Amino acid sequence: MDFELSEDQRAIAQMADSLFADHCHEEYMRHWDTSGEPMMAPLWALCIETGLHALAIPEEQGGSGLGMTELMLVLQAQGHGLAQVPLWRHQLAAATLARFGLDESSTWVAKAASGEAMLSLSLDALSSARGIELEARSCADGWHITGRVAALALGEQSRAALVLVEAEGQPRLLLLDLSAPQVLRVPGVLTHGEGVADLHIEGLIVPVGHLLPAEALAWLEPRSVAALAALQLGVSEEQIRRTVAYVNERVQFERPIGSFQAVQMSMADTHIALEALRSVLWQLCYRIDAGLPSPSEMLATSWLACEAGHRIGHTAQHVHGGIGVDLTYPIHRFLYWSRGLCLALGGSAASLERLGDWLSNNDKLGWKYDLEEHQAL
Repeated sequence: MDFELSEDQRAIAQMADSLFADHCHEEYMRHWDTSGEPMMAPLWALCIETGLHALAIPEEQGGSGLGMTELMLVLQAQGHGLAQVPLWRHQLAAATLARFGLDESSTWVAKAASGEAMLSLSLDALSSARGIELEARSCADGWHITGRVAALALGEQSRAALVLVEAEGQPRLLLLDLSAPQVLRVPGVLTHGEGVADLHIEGLIVPVGHLLPAEALAWLEPRSVAALAALQLGVSEEQIRRTVAYVNERVQFERPIGSFQAVQMSMADTHIALEALRSVLWQLCYRIDAGLPSPSEMLATSWLACEAGHRIGHTAQHVHGGIGVDLTYPIHRFLYWSRGLCLALGGSAASLERLGDWLSNNDKLGWKYDLEEHQAL
């Protein structure tokens, strides 16, 4: 088996690494912390210029037509730099519309591919205690939409979004034009600096085609999990790298604290958590790109991303000691991002509960033990 990246994939990864490293240097990040900006607009313009914003958008719609593996490499680099740009939401929303939307959706896909319009999406309601708060009722002109969407990423800056709606007793994806007068946007900001907006919708009528078929959600969810896990992988990799450098420099009792056995064992645990996440993420991306079902792989990746983020983040804070909570020192940003990504994934408990439900309904441990790949459900 060949696990090596292709030449094109390595080139994409190197370009993304260079772009985010050059832009998200320490001086810029200190300015960003106090800027109050909802996103890194200059960096987003560079992403559009280099085509990183449209990797997963089909080629016939103006994108690059690449898979989750290529997008994962870019998101991993984004996580290294803590780059606040909407790469995965923008292009996965466009890719979903390109695959499942009607002809009227093609305009949004083309605008997303060109960078003319920013798209967002939110699947948070799948794991929220409140559930889906947006309701769609059939009416003569299409669908009557009423309710609320909590904390839509870049809800004020985006032109359109895919959001979850309860329609005829099941969750569906709805294409929402955010400029509609019936959509009230209340802006906010998450702890790690991402701009969001609560949407309050009353009396909105949308065409029938704006409600995507049920299979669109099943197609989008594993890709969203893979994207968030790739970001977490990048955040955690850089978090570990910086922590290792710190413990090799920090001297206590006339020795670097990295020479203490307790510190070494703690850091070894973080590496194990990181490699476990990397393994399940690669498997998930492989199965998505190969067109194979991946329900259990998706849930395992979600759980491990939350667990790795928690373990690595708190270990890094712990071995940094008092300087770890100093907001003028950069390591706290990585913990904020880890917690934000965990919340976006729904938390480890919710993922583990769903995985347990899946296992209780499937009498096989998984495709690689008992089943041919194409038989996994």
